[in-house]
Amino acid sequence: MSDGRIVVSGLTKQYKNVRAVDDLSFTVEPGRVTGFLGPNGAGKTTTLRMVLNLVTPTAGTATIGGQRYADLPDPLRTVGAILEASAAHKGRTGRNHLRVICAAAGLPDQRADEVLELVGLTPAAKRKFKGFSLGMRQRLGIAAAMLGDPKVLILDEPANGLDPEGIRWMRGFLRNLASEGRTVLVSSHLLSEMELLADDVVIIAAGRLVRQGPVAEVVGSMSTNARVRVRTPQAELLTKELTQAGATVATGTDGALLVTGVEAPAIGAAALRVSAELHELVTERPDLEHVFLELTQGKATIR
Repeated sequence: MSDGRIVVSGLTKQYKNVRAVDDLSFTVEPGRVTGFLGPNGAGKTTTLRMVLNLVTPTAGTATIGGQRYADLPDPLRTVGAILEASAAHKGRTGRNHLRVICAAAGLPDQRADEVLELVGLTPAAKRKFKGFSLGMRQRLGIAAAMLGDPKVLILDEPANGLDPEGIRWMRGFLRNLASEGRTVLVSSHLLSEMELLADDVVIIAAGRLVRQGPVAEVVGSMSTNARVRVRTPQAELLTKELTQAGATVATGTDGALLVTGVEAPAIGAAALRVSAELHELVTERPDLEHVFLELTQGKATIR
């Protein structure tokens, strides 16, 4: 495998009367964390399953380093994947669960202890799986995905069940893997966390691509929607002045003025002209959550 690039091209999946994924194309680059985002029912998990050859596409292709996952000569050493919280025999310890996978993959037993240390589960190595919290199961799943020291990580909602400390750990862990040149593809509903974690995002809705690119670029593309929040006792007077200057003014639920069409310095100048006292003057720029909701509004699919 020349690199860990994931290339999805024209991927489509039709289930009888439902098109779960519709002519979807995107690329995930090595050395970067890519967030895979979309509303419930958007087709994220179906897409990941097709990338991993767990679901057969109706049309299109998905390759990892130029090959289909099914054609990789040693998939566990190439791709680590979690599509749900780790499942294991409830009476088996975390260490033994990993050792079973090692035996099947031809990996040495000590690799189980190495990855338990990697994900912070060494103290729970001898604990039975039935006593694991959801967050611990997520960490065990990541440990299993890392057994082969893979070039590519594909993770579906890996932060589900993690507490704030665990989410922060996950962020650092995945960013460190990307810094080593690995390809990291992560789906998540935690948009604020994705803005901190991801270098790039792929946003889909109803099975179709709606936006992709670096996080800063995607959020920046909506900068024209920035608005200024203004609070003043002379709201009516300032509204009239701003409207005459070409601004659009709305009133928020808390009584603050929400102004678009002019920048904060122009609002300050307008307030000075009419002697309006300002208690608040803040520019509110879109974040990833705002962009996501605007791009996917009305496109969620209930399945």
